[in-house]
Amino acid sequence: MKAAGMAEHDIRFMEMAIALGARGLGRVWPNPAVGCVLVREGVIVGRGWTQPGGRPHAEVMALAEAGARARGAVAYVSLEPCAHQGVTPPCTGALIGAGVARVVGALTDPDPRVAGRGYELLRAAGIAVEEGVCAARARGMQAGFLSRVIRGRPFVTLKLAQTLDGRIATQTGESRWITGPRARRAVHALRARHDAVLVGAGTARADDPDLRVRDLGVAWQPVRMVADPMLSLSAAGRLGASASADAPVWMLHAPDAPEDARKSWASASLIEVPRGGAGLDMGAALQALGGRGITRLLCEGGGLLAAALLRAGLVDEIVSFAAGHLFGAEARPSVGALGVTELGARPFDLVEMHEIDGDVMSLWRRAGVLEALAPLP
Repeated sequence: MKAAGMAEHDIRFMEMAIALGARGLGRVWPNPAVGCVLVREGVIVGRGWTQPGGRPHAEVMALAEAGARARGAVAYVSLEPCAHQGVTPPCTGALIGAGVARVVGALTDPDPRVAGRGYELLRAAGIAVEEGVCAARARGMQAGFLSRVIRGRPFVTLKLAQTLDGRIATQTGESRWITGPRARRAVHALRARHDAVLVGAGTARADDPDLRVRDLGVAWQPVRMVADPMLSLSAAGRLGASASADAPVWMLHAPDAPEDARKSWASASLIEVPRGGAGLDMGAALQALGGRGITRLLCEGGGLLAAALLRAGLVDEIVSFAAGHLFGAEARPSVGALGVTELGARPFDLVEMHEIDGDVMSLWRRAGVLEALAPLP
């Protein structure tokens, strides 16, 4: 049945499952980052979350920890258990075989191979099922997976590190550092929770960025990407020199990129994207990334790429780090020309705001985007 008046203990344990699932963000694509908590007679007997690379799944990990104590337990799962045979057997079968008495789910899996079938199989096996517990919170955490399955593209977060007047560099190009050390550390934490990080060719040429996660002790790296129509960025820079299986680089380029430039980027994966005006068709680019399994994409600039994504309505969230500088109109803006001529409705809603050692971090989300991805039950 659908969750109406949710019991307090169901909410508490589901919140634990969602928090466990968040541990997999940036590490499990193209799979969802799922959490599972097994509770028997009010005591947690098993916990699990999707492991790096997407398997084992959360339910399997929790059942392995619980062992025989899983019989008669309640399983709290942040996404509907899978019902199809993939690389591993379906989690519905594992839950049924373990003898759980009840399954509480947050969201229905929109994957056509599941899409409610997991819940149906559990009910057919005599297991009580309740859906929609903490669904609003779960869909926020699962936004990347939901976006890839439903829209065919990753959920896009635009990061802006800017002055009070919205500038990312002085008129001479100086930008290091606008924000302080703790704000920059928060950016690395953002990278760690995303599958991939994207910059434009102009930013890559000007900054020669590395784009890896540093100083957090993580054992994984996001895919580093550059939108570079003509592959004009030198492969001898930091990105090309550090490209490896553990820290991959993907180059998004136009069909007319020169052959010699393609050969120079042999260390990277080349993804051909149709042109859109003077640059790339970013809608087609995101569809290509979704087809390769990317669920969560962090765009770190620059202004032209940010504007291209915003003009096309492809930015789902904006994370802004604002510092107490003023560079003036002659400095470089954080966002290029958008062609806005009238106000209209505000496209982004403020979700949260924090002060970080004198800098201000604010999270803005496109109005209605999560509701469109997963309507509440």
